[in-house]
Amino acid sequence: MATTKQDYYKALGIERTAKPDEIKKAYRTLAKQYHPDRNPGDAEAERKFKEINEANDVLSDEQKRSAYDRFGHAAFEQGGGGQGGEGFGSGFSDIFEEMFGDFMGARGGRGGQRAARGADLRYNMQISLADAFKGIKQNIRVPNSIACAACSGIGSKNGAAPETCTTCHGHGKVRAQQGFFTIERTCPSCGGQGRVIKDACPKCSGSGRTRQEKTLSVTVPPGVEEGTRIRLAGEGEAGLNGAPAGDLYIFIAIAQHNVFHRDGANIYCKVPLPFTTAALGGQVEVPSVDGSRARITIPAGTQSGHQFRLKGKGMSILRSKERGDMFVQAAIETPVNLTKRQKELLAEFDGESGNAKNNPESEGFFAKVKDLWEDLKD
Repeated sequence: MATTKQDYYKALGIERTAKPDEIKKAYRTLAKQYHPDRNPGDAEAERKFKEINEANDVLSDEQKRSAYDRFGHAAFEQGGGGQGGEGFGSGFSDIFEEMFGDFMGARGGRGGQRAARGADLRYNMQISLADAFKGIKQNIRVPNSIACAACSGIGSKNGAAPETCTTCHGHGKVRAQQGFFTIERTCPSCGGQGRVIKDACPKCSGSGRTRQEKTLSVTVPPGVEEGTRIRLAGEGEAGLNGAPAGDLYIFIAIAQHNVFHRDGANIYCKVPLPFTTAALGGQVEVPSVDGSRARITIPAGTQSGHQFRLKGKGMSILRSKERGDMFVQAAIETPVNLTKRQKELLAEFDGESGNAKNNPESEGFFAKVKDLWEDLKD
């Protein structure tokens, strides 16, 4: 007994006036919902999946849809187009690629006739802090694949054009029916290119590229930071058989400086000060990242850790005429290897201190400690 087929429009849940985009959207939504991989062992989901594929095969084809609108299911009886393996295969191929294409590497365009673009390359380049401040132009040597000079990157001898693959007829993919599924694979004859080279270039063996070290000039702008990426378009690996080359990415690393520490656009420098200069005041000269010198006035009584800010003396800022700031941190140095006379003078100084409150920080700290001890006794 023949089974009554459901109306194709009802199967996809659309109106008879639905536009192609609406048909496509409805089909993909339902195909994902009832896909057998998402409903293992569910016979009803499998039946529904077959039904919506059959409906999509007819309604997504302008001629088939026109015939269905006029004659209904009778238009495809006696070997008509609604139930054939090819009709199901084309619809399933779309949804299969959408759902699993990224995982299986199937993305990248249907037809397979475009040769593979060359791979992007990475080069790690280390520069000094001074170079990062002022910018630098430097030559680098990069091992690379370049377009074969003998065949101009085509891959064939004497410049002969590649021929259409007879296995896949230029599509780059072949289909095979395996029971319920139509499986689409990369063509084994042309590797997915859709074209084959009959007479390969002897120098590159038909790949269209050869290995060679390239010398490139890299311009590093002032103000670059650690990890900055510079892109050289088309300087990556050459593509197969004349396809576009990839890009070369230069990753900047900045060597550690023995005086300055960088934080963004600011520069930090720790300067040791004799305790006499810190106590009595004075002046010191400090270096700047631009190679100049800066004079700092040290107020009497400067404490260790105090920072002096030199505005506009820091790093260059990328794509700007402005500069960051420089911060000079005072590090008060305790004298060592004292002579007998120096010790006598320090002892005399300590004796003269009395209640003069010469060391407010230490006096404040020990006052707090004394209060703490008193609290512990209570």
